[in-house]
Amino acid sequence: MNEGNPPDPDLLARRFGLIAVHAGNAIMKVRAGGHSTQYKSDGSPVTTADLAADEIIRSALGQHVAGITAVTEESCADLPAVHAGRFILVDPLDGTREFVKGSDEFTVNIALIDGGKPVAGAVYAPALRRLYIGGTTAHRLDLASGDVDPDFGKLRSIAVKPPPPAGWRAVVSRSHLDAETRNWIDQHRVVELRHAGSSLKFCTVAEGEADVYPRLGATMEWDTAAGHAVLLAAGGRVSGLDGQPMLYGKPDYRNEHFVAWGMANQTTT
Repeated sequence: MNEGNPPDPDLLARRFGLIAVHAGNAIMKVRAGGHSTQYKSDGSPVTTADLAADEIIRSALGQHVAGITAVTEESCADLPAVHAGRFILVDPLDGTREFVKGSDEFTVNIALIDGGKPVAGAVYAPALRRLYIGGTTAHRLDLASGDVDPDFGKLRSIAVKPPPPAGWRAVVSRSHLDAETRNWIDQHRVVELRHAGSSLKFCTVAEGEADVYPRLGATMEWDTAAGHAVLLAAGGRVSGLDGQPMLYGKPDYRNEHFVAWGMANQTTT
């Protein structure tokens, strides 16, 4: 697979899913044996599990998706800004704070960006043994406790659902519910608030368990790309506060404020 040949989104989503599960297995081994935590210059934590997963993912992508630049959270400082129309975004352990606190709501995120849009992605929650993939369609797979590899014959289709008549069910960050996001919630038709960690918030909307995920705090492109791909494949959308689709490939990889929606015919008021 190379930059000149458009990859099949569903095939690539499965390949990302397989790689994410292998990285997740490594994360769980580190978790069982104990991990060390350091802090980056921005104050965010990085653990030995992040680094182990990053190494596995970069190696696998180099073997199986050769020719497409991969930008990972742990390697981005060593890479120039991506100007290619097609590249891969990776967060080897999204929700490191949840991981450090002992929560199970952390994920492995891998996504292909093509023309600024996430066209294939995989989100794997190793402690929950739950895999989400999205290409042209979206699926969930629950792995059995003894599974080392995902059995894609057991995929279950997922899709967004119409919001309840009473109002929207919103899902928000368990660790990063900032004042601006809270203000957005107060100004909209939100009647129920749920909390989740990492990119599982996108997946909660994608499988119809929530209707909207507002995020007015700081995020990076690798935090959101895989969950965004799953949500798009499930029939949802992600837009900026101006209503325009959220795009990828910015020089600093920083997202603007965004809202992830379920049913695409929802309004923003």
